[in-house]
Amino acid sequence: MPGAENAQRNTPLTELGALIDGRRVEVKVPATTANLGPGFDTLGLALAQYDDLVVTASATPGVSVDVSGVGAGEVPTDESHLVVRAIAHSLAHYGYALPGLHLEAHNTIPHGRGLGSSGAAISAGVIAARGLLAGIVDMSDADALVLATELEGHPDNVAPALFGGLTIAWMTPEGPQHKKLMVHRGVSPVVFVPEAEMSTALARSLQPESVPHEDAVFNVSRSALLIAALIQSPELLLAATEDKLHQNYRAAAMPETNRLISLLREAGLPAVVSGAGPSILVLASDPSQRLIAAELVAQHAETPWQARMLAVDVKGTVLSVS
Repeated sequence: MPGAENAQRNTPLTELGALIDGRRVEVKVPATTANLGPGFDTLGLALAQYDDLVVTASATPGVSVDVSGVGAGEVPTDESHLVVRAIAHSLAHYGYALPGLHLEAHNTIPHGRGLGSSGAAISAGVIAARGLLAGIVDMSDADALVLATELEGHPDNVAPALFGGLTIAWMTPEGPQHKKLMVHRGVSPVVFVPEAEMSTALARSLQPESVPHEDAVFNVSRSALLIAALIQSPELLLAATEDKLHQNYRAAAMPETNRLISLLREAGLPAVVSGAGPSILVLASDPSQRLIAAELVAQHAETPWQARMLAVDVKGTVLSVS
């Protein structure tokens, strides 16, 4: 599938504003947590915390952005806003220029905390483009995943953001693929969010280019077990969330995260780094475990951490067009 840059380079983009002047698109996109311990760059889970966006198209050129909540006063308010960039990227893929746009974003997903804020913004932009093109172009789910992955670089966060639930994502010569699974109703996630941010690029830079064979085998076994634990046997989550591929290498960059995860796991709670961190995800096997985890963090944390007891989102990004 050719990218937007090829469409722009090879053919002039068609003006869209006059066709959809006044079209209003509403998008609700969930937070996500990736890796889940051993499932590095493969497993992701959508969580019931959301950014809500409204995009209004205009025949008059220009982009304006209003942001409330997380990121207000910090993120760009012009064409460089990540949601707008994702809209432009998606439209250009189908040969259309960005129309005049007004974006209203009410954000609750923390930035730089390992909860998929960039994947959510990209997914929201791609699905907003689907709404803007409704009746003109039919964007498939497979196309949406390709477009989002082109911008994000990997599909492990955008797949659950787009489709909800637990997702397995992988790359093929034909592009990114995913499989959505429903999580056992006994799984009760809780996320602990610190005040400090963590750069995903920095976290990735700490990964070695190769790992010992026995560590790779270890993670293959735990990843397989984790799927079974999440969809069928939550009592296996502690063993299933063991990891040797990424968390230890990143530990020095987020020492309190590492210390609290060790404390939680010693107490029998399946705690892992959420995405690139520094947030902590506990995949509790029942709601009472979440309360125990929250009490332990409150007692032993040296800096403020916010406990967010969240359900698993099963819908992914929701679109409405008017």
